[in-house]
Amino acid sequence: MQHYDLITKTGRYLGRLPIDQNLLFTSFCCQIIPWVWLHVSCWKTNLFKSRICNSVDSGLEEGRSVAIYEAALLTNVLVVFKKNFEQVHDDSLRKITEILHDVNERFDVKFDLTAREKVRRADFIGRDLVVVLGGDGTLTSISHNIDADTPVIGVNSHPIDDDPSGSFGFYMDSNVQTFAEDIVTALKGEAIINEVPRLQAIIDTTSGNRFTTDPAMNDLLIANTHQYAPSKYHLRRGGKKCRQQSSGIVFSTWLGQGAWLNHILEKGTMNEMRKRVKKSETSNHYFVVAREIPHQQRLDDEWSWFDWTSENTVITSDMHRGYVVPDGWDEVHFNRGASITVNLEAPKLCLLTFRKSIDEKLSALIKDDLV
Repeated sequence: MQHYDLITKTGRYLGRLPIDQNLLFTSFCCQIIPWVWLHVSCWKTNLFKSRICNSVDSGLEEGRSVAIYEAALLTNVLVVFKKNFEQVHDDSLRKITEILHDVNERFDVKFDLTAREKVRRADFIGRDLVVVLGGDGTLTSISHNIDADTPVIGVNSHPIDDDPSGSFGFYMDSNVQTFAEDIVTALKGEAIINEVPRLQAIIDTTSGNRFTTDPAMNDLLIANTHQYAPSKYHLRRGGKKCRQQSSGIVFSTWLGQGAWLNHILEKGTMNEMRKRVKKSETSNHYFVVAREIPHQQRLDDEWSWFDWTSENTVITSDMHRGYVVPDGWDEVHFNRGASITVNLEAPKLCLLTFRKSIDEKLSALIKDDLV
């Protein structure tokens, strides 16, 4: 009897079916239909996530793409809020909760609320959307737990526009006044999707163990754990290498330049570097700056002091004890001889905005000389 081999477009072998008419139908029902049902079910479950990561339009180069998902697929939402017993944050949480109750009646969406101090990695698994209520620090501190296929809305609970002591909220495109409109926009699939690049450090110890740090949205520090002691290491990037002694080396994403990096360098130095940056590089390059290295080394090995690069940076520790700190959060320690590789290959963060893309927001700040 002749047979028919079933192979998918990706080359996956599904099995061999007899061409005999009677057996063909039976084999089809037993082998193909369950396979199709399984994959359609998985596809439906992940439809929102796959479309978020793959949706493309003519503005992708500007960091702007519009989601095309169905509102009905957003059914499981986690809200993480800042809880530090300040009245302004409590008031914002109360108003946001009232809005969510109204939204739940309209869209039949499940919302879980958890304080930042109590949230765990497991709380984010299986979520269709994460809403973060607080400031940039709240978002960066919990973003390490959020996968690339889970979209995030940042809601500023204490905007600086309302109070000089509030949060600037660069990543927080929503606030208490706009949230009712913004959450509906997100549920309708009309939000702007920003794929935010993130840094990572891979630590190879002398005993053969390997650790990858949490991803960093803004910046990542490698330094001696004793800040009064120099950070000593061997530095390699591309075909260049040198030995360096500094007070620590800081890596920053393009979007994170308004954070720590903005306070390390003089404005003139930063502006000169920006002139070298091509628009196509902002999603795959990062800044590197070695803090307080000798002035002569800045002249002799300029690349080792301040650089804009897409290549891996490899550091071999000559410190008794050092650490890697992503976004000023968790510390990952290493000893002398450990090798640390830094790159921009961590999973990206899907950040939703509503009026401007995050790239457009940064461009406006640079134009106004605010970073």
